[in-house]
Amino acid sequence: MSLLSTVPFSVLDRSHVRRGEAGPAALRGTVELARRIEALGYHRFWVAEHHGVPGIAGSAPTVLAAAVAAATSTIRVGTGGVMLPNHRPFVVAEQFGVLESLFPGRIDMGLGRSVGFTDGVRAALGREKRDADDFAGQLAELLGYFTGGQEPGPRVRARPAEGLRVPAFVLATGKGARVAAGAGLPLVIAPVRGEDAMLRAIEEYRAGFRPSAWGERPHVVVSGTVAVAAGTEEARDLLLPEAWATAYSRTRGEFPPLVSARTVRETAMTERERALFEEAARGRTHGTADEVAAGLEKLLGRTGADEFLVTTSTYDRAALLDSYRRLAALLGRRGPGAV
Repeated sequence: MSLLSTVPFSVLDRSHVRRGEAGPAALRGTVELARRIEALGYHRFWVAEHHGVPGIAGSAPTVLAAAVAAATSTIRVGTGGVMLPNHRPFVVAEQFGVLESLFPGRIDMGLGRSVGFTDGVRAALGREKRDADDFAGQLAELLGYFTGGQEPGPRVRARPAEGLRVPAFVLATGKGARVAAGAGLPLVIAPVRGEDAMLRAIEEYRAGFRPSAWGERPHVVVSGTVAVAAGTEEARDLLLPEAWATAYSRTRGEFPPLVSARTVRETAMTERERALFEEAARGRTHGTADEVAAGLEKLLGRTGADEFLVTTSTYDRAALLDSYRRLAALLGRRGPGAV
């Protein structure tokens, strides 16, 4: 049996700003995309956390998740993720307790260990790079507020979180795979450092997994970009805006609003920018439906993934939705209200 027909597929949207639009439009675009993704039959819809980034409007993931959950009715909604070192675990527990209370059985708590991208942002957050070093401790404190096992100082209860079971996921950055295994939580991982490194991290996670109240067995969610179009070059065009924004950020220290594929092709790049741009565009699953199906089958087979989280971003919103529509069709998950 094809793995594509059995592995759940979900979507993460980072609320990218497009050139010529403001942040509020990007956030409304995320909520509208969630409605369309639900109609296409995807399993989850997640939002992300970025602070002080000109090209990304998603800075408050629990707030945005609430808006997405209110605009949908069946799809699971969550964060990919809340960056725990940026927040007090007690407050995060309260926020997810409220979300789960308002939308019972539909909320996911994806958690990461990154801190603000620049010194200025970290200062504004009241955080430093070293705050990420105790991610495992922060995670244990957060989960304790749900189980009732965390009592710092005077008796403190996170309400309405205590007693609720919001599924928790760990985003693998740095030591994330080991932290997820030790906590007995699902792992979300992408081939950021290459597929071989990802496969080693997955193997380490499965070998070190310790069953917990949150999970009896390892659960791997592989994430990555998937672009489907009528032709291979059309699909590659979908990759160009984010690849260029990534190259721009690595040479200028600032992730910009997305521009069109045509603008990217017409942009003069330095040798270093060109190398970074090509690197950012490599390793993405793209092409026609048949090409993408073959690529995903191989990736799912190599990783043994239990789920796949699609993280595609591009300038053209209509083309992005068409890609998700084509992917849903080849997965055989066209929902009753498909658009």
